[in-house]
Amino acid sequence: MFYIVRVKIKPFFIFEVTVEYNIGEKIKELRKARQLTLQAVANETGFSPALISQIENNNVSPPIATLSKIARFFEVKISHFFEEEEDPRRFEVVRVPDRRVVSRVISKAGKGHGYTYEALSVHKLNKKMEPFVVTVGERSTDETMYNHDGEEFLLVMKGTAEVLLDDERIKLEAGDAIYFDSSMKHRLLSYDGNEVQVLAIVTR
Repeated sequence: MFYIVRVKIKPFFIFEVTVEYNIGEKIKELRKARQLTLQAVANETGFSPALISQIENNNVSPPIATLSKIARFFEVKISHFFEEEEDPRRFEVVRVPDRRVVSRVISKAGKGHGYTYEALSVHKLNKKMEPFVVTVGERSTDETMYNHDGEEFLLVMKGTAEVLLDDERIKLEAGDAIYFDSSMKHRLLSYDGNEVQVLAIVTR
């Protein structure tokens, strides 16, 4: 997990610094604190122990739904994996360069999900909702659906999306929104293979 910081040194050039954001290490710390094996976490999340190991080493990333299940298993909020160690604050402003981009998202089958997500809140503690920007870059052939506790709100900001919701297939254009119980099996796809960008808000 990483985000990009662009640094300009006048008048010469602009370079990029990639800063790692270590979700995997936080999962490993939670697991070791409870003296749990990789297999125990795998049983709860549906991933294989080998894939959990890859997640802990930040080689791959779990989808939002799986991250929610991991959080529930360890009795923490999703925000635990994005928060920085700072004093509590009553409000938070997140500039574009401050977003945490989670890439290399992998399904239970070990296949790429074809999307990234960015946390829109990284400093506000004890949140009741988790806001993300989800970007789907292509039409995935993998239509594995997920479910987790809580509720979810999606607002399509760019492109045409298809939401799989139990037995329904719902087409959403830019500006359309959907609100649903996250216990329903669901999946966000690009409808036509073009890039889709969605504001996603998840609650527990």
